[in-house]
Amino acid sequence: MPITEILVKNAREYGDEVALVELNPTLKDMRRMTWKEYDLMQPGPDEPYRREITWRIFDEKANRFANLLLERGIQKGDKVGILLMNCLEWLPIYFGVLKTGALAVPLNFRYAPDEIEYCVKLAEIDILVFGPEFIGRVEEIADRIYEHRLLFYVGENCPTFAESYNTLTADCSSVAPDIKLTDDDYAAIYFSSGTTGFPKAILHKHRALMHSATVEQKHHGQTHDDVFLCIPPLYHTGAKMHWFGSLISGGRAVLLKGTKPEFVLDAVSREKCTIVWLLVPWAQDILDALDRGDLKKEDYELDQWRLMHIGAQPVPRSLIKHWRDYFPEHQYDTNYGLSESIGPGCVHLGVENIDHVGAIGVPGYGWECKIVDEQRNEVSRGEVGELAVKGPGVMICYYHDEKATDEVMDKDGWLYTGDMAKQDEEGFYYLVDRKKDVIISGGENIYPVQIEDFLHSFDPVDDVAVIGLADKRLGEISAAIIKIKQGFTCTEEEVQEYCKKLPKYKRPRQIIFADVPRNATGKIEKPKLREIYGAMNLVERENDG
Repeated sequence: MPITEILVKNAREYGDEVALVELNPTLKDMRRMTWKEYDLMQPGPDEPYRREITWRIFDEKANRFANLLLERGIQKGDKVGILLMNCLEWLPIYFGVLKTGALAVPLNFRYAPDEIEYCVKLAEIDILVFGPEFIGRVEEIADRIYEHRLLFYVGENCPTFAESYNTLTADCSSVAPDIKLTDDDYAAIYFSSGTTGFPKAILHKHRALMHSATVEQKHHGQTHDDVFLCIPPLYHTGAKMHWFGSLISGGRAVLLKGTKPEFVLDAVSREKCTIVWLLVPWAQDILDALDRGDLKKEDYELDQWRLMHIGAQPVPRSLIKHWRDYFPEHQYDTNYGLSESIGPGCVHLGVENIDHVGAIGVPGYGWECKIVDEQRNEVSRGEVGELAVKGPGVMICYYHDEKATDEVMDKDGWLYTGDMAKQDEEGFYYLVDRKKDVIISGGENIYPVQIEDFLHSFDPVDDVAVIGLADKRLGEISAAIIKIKQGFTCTEEEVQEYCKKLPKYKRPRQIIFADVPRNATGKIEKPKLREIYGAMNLVERENDG
């Protein structure tokens, strides 16, 4: 069943109930106002703090946009790009695209103009929908992408090189277009995170979207009464596919603009959120604020919050242990996935397995997993190899890139993830590192994630990334880039002393105190770090064993 039918069902059964809420606490924050002062103020039309739509309006807005696209000649198989920050219009636009039989193509809001142009041309986008934050970037490339393409602008004061989405859709019918969809129709193109160069275009069918919704609901048991707090960007499969659990249950979701700890706890409290998906840096920021006393649990209504889950990157055991010091009643889950496997869920810990924190978990609902060697033969349990997954959510291909597709998929439908992992005797999978990030030093394989996890347990460390740097004698040495917590001090000698708990070959040979760059989904941008520090003129060191 195409996922658009769930929206139609929700509009029919829960039409007058709120489907989506948009919160923008940065408006209040910029005015340096208290919440009480803000609540007493009537927001102006150009800067509302809170907006909402019902399921019926959601569906009608999707229908209006679908009919606009059809009027402009969009047909089944065409592509519509979405370049928006999280907002109330995002999901109705996405579903409007799907209702036409066209493919939705979300774009990363961090893309530079050349990356936007590259993705528009690679995915053969026919219409690009963009918001006010991207006027300058789109204008820079408008002349180069405008031919055979249309530009729709979402917001006030439409630029001259685009057409107004608000004005155009207001005159369109809110009746659903008569377009027949099947599970085998193409639905979306997502782009890889681009941490290894220009992103690849990942093609999915409607079947994959529907499976991701089923997986999310099976894993986290969303009911109609649950309220999901969505903070990560909707262009990414992670955020959207977690929200699909709300879609399939008809539950309310809150789109929060801003990641400050007080924003998160206030949104949970005021909107009565029951499920929150966090990235590691945001969870750590909340803990740090609670530790410092900047935030106090008793100032918020949090009793209804039942599930905190994390994905998109390895999760330090120390973080979850500390989280449960403050929130012992929380269910916890971690989710592993890739855009090539329609986001989170192909491996998940499971709320019943909190005693296995540190593992990414077991195969998700409807998924198979295995670990293989360089020849793609399965390895014995306990051995490190490449994680491969198989299931209804695996991509069709990298669009227009047969060579790259063949490198990661085989004829039996297995997707080779590029992540190094191992499986314990109980069947739980543990992520070791990205295949390309493994450091080979003096013939020894060093897995940066293991060292990062260890250093996260050192109190002064706020964030850490471990990379390999060239070394004449050993080939590579490990370097730890460390961000120190606010209010703490730390020296290289103190880090090295703490690292004596590690085997000698795993101890970082170089300590660098600096910020750790992460992309919008929380993943460490290691290519950027290697570019910054790879050219350093390192002094050849004596091998100490």
